[in-house]
Amino acid sequence: MAAAAPADHTAYGNLLAFNDFHGAIDPPTGSGAAVLGTPAGGVEYLAHWVKKLRAEGEAAGQEVVTVGAGDMIGATPLVSAAFHDEPSIELLSELGLDVSSVGNHEFDEGVTELKRMQHGGCHPVEGCFAGDGFDGAEFQYLAANVTDKRTKLPILPPVDVKIIDGVPVGFIGMTLEGTPGIVNPAGITTVDFRDEIETANLWSGLLRLLGVKAQVLLLHEGGQQGATGNVSTCDGFTGVISPIVAGLRDEIGVVVSGHTHRFYSCQLPNKSGKPVVVTSAGTNGQLVTDITLTMDRRSRTFTSIEAHNVVTENGVRNADGTWQTTAPGVFVRNPALVDPAAKAIADKYRTAVAPLANRVVGSISADIVRDVQPSGESPLGDVIADAQLAYTASAGAQLALMNPGGIRAPLTFANSPGGEPAGQVTYGEAFTVQPFNNLVVTYSLTGAQLDAVLEQQFAGHAGQNTTKILQISAGFAYSYDSTLPLGSRVSGLTLNGTPIDPAATYKVTTNDFLANGGDNFTALTAGTGRVYAPGFDVDALVAHLATGPVTPGPANRITKLG
Repeated sequence: MAAAAPADHTAYGNLLAFNDFHGAIDPPTGSGAAVLGTPAGGVEYLAHWVKKLRAEGEAAGQEVVTVGAGDMIGATPLVSAAFHDEPSIELLSELGLDVSSVGNHEFDEGVTELKRMQHGGCHPVEGCFAGDGFDGAEFQYLAANVTDKRTKLPILPPVDVKIIDGVPVGFIGMTLEGTPGIVNPAGITTVDFRDEIETANLWSGLLRLLGVKAQVLLLHEGGQQGATGNVSTCDGFTGVISPIVAGLRDEIGVVVSGHTHRFYSCQLPNKSGKPVVVTSAGTNGQLVTDITLTMDRRSRTFTSIEAHNVVTENGVRNADGTWQTTAPGVFVRNPALVDPAAKAIADKYRTAVAPLANRVVGSISADIVRDVQPSGESPLGDVIADAQLAYTASAGAQLALMNPGGIRAPLTFANSPGGEPAGQVTYGEAFTVQPFNNLVVTYSLTGAQLDAVLEQQFAGHAGQNTTKILQISAGFAYSYDSTLPLGSRVSGLTLNGTPIDPAATYKVTTNDFLANGGDNFTALTAGTGRVYAPGFDVDALVAHLATGPVTPGPANRITKLG
């Protein structure tokens, strides 16, 4: 960044940023419980660290603004989802979030429900929890690139301006343009999602005309760095955020990003080649990005920007530097790092949901992880596909397909949220794995259509923007070679050892998100004769767990040839 202005003309600010909170009120468990070995997350710990960093910034003479980059709600565990994410909104307001962009998951229950999250009011069907009303978010959601089809105007404010130590700082908030491909289409029929660069520059220019020349973009899109031992580096960085930043105006000096659930702190070049600070704080409230700003009061521009990620540590450290555990991977929580106000709110909802959440529904024999093999297949993906196949046997289902993005957490053998014995699985744990309440659909696809679906897994083919390997049920198998041309990578499709006949018809089960073309699997919309199973996709998983102990899937049904 440019050299600092003389001290008498310098204004000081501090941004505290996080993204992809996903209603993670309880600390994450299993393989996601720690960040580079440090146990982290849980809303009372996130609140502690945010308030601690805010106090430190204010003590250093900085004015502090707390910001988010989307997916604050949606894909949430039962303690939040059971109350339509009102607990998460209440908790984010309490910890002092000021402004956030929307993300794709803010649209999981549609535009109308998102507006209720902002403005308040009881749920139109289920009313309000305990009859105490719902006031909506005390922070401001921004949606610059989500416009009403009729009015062509943003559905929520596109920008917000904060006066930081006497200097106006503009915040532009957006979700990724590709949101329609990764949310249920039914809830977003009235809106358009516009190009990120064009939208950011439009509102940046308007802010400039109003004299706001120090600007921050809150964008629910991101990238990832390579393997690293540091949460605040940018090594081997890749991702779609880079070309977006490369198209931005000079006024935007900071981009707080998200969506990829990765941590990084980068400097990427903008349209004129100037470095822009680009950050992401991972996911589940396990990190907070501490961004220090200095500005010139005369020019009203940024003069220096520095950023680093802080782990929202929640554990108890042993004398040798290791962390106390009660079982492998199950960390002891540190009461000294709990924010009392956040804990009081969280405990209210934990108590209310406990009878449902802590009900034991089945068992597992070992950890069932969602980590993928080189082929893209995971043990938990196998289990979920098998569960959906069994759940729809009465509809004649022959195979099942599951989207990997719908698998939100592992099943951990030692986890005991309700005090149940190790290996037993509660409804709350199952819901955390599959929190979307998707319907389960069985319909007919020809062998040729099924092949087209599998070819559409690869980025660049038939409208697919990112490679997504669908999880498949037992008895179905195929191979692929990623070095071959798009559209001809898949081979050797078999069902129970018999080659798939392109002209034959097969009964396929999936969720309605995929059946409606979600994740850009438009080939799945070709299915005919839909039959809907009772309940939701989580009910299929629960029914399967009840047959347990369920073992981890073999993750050997898909063969990667190259």
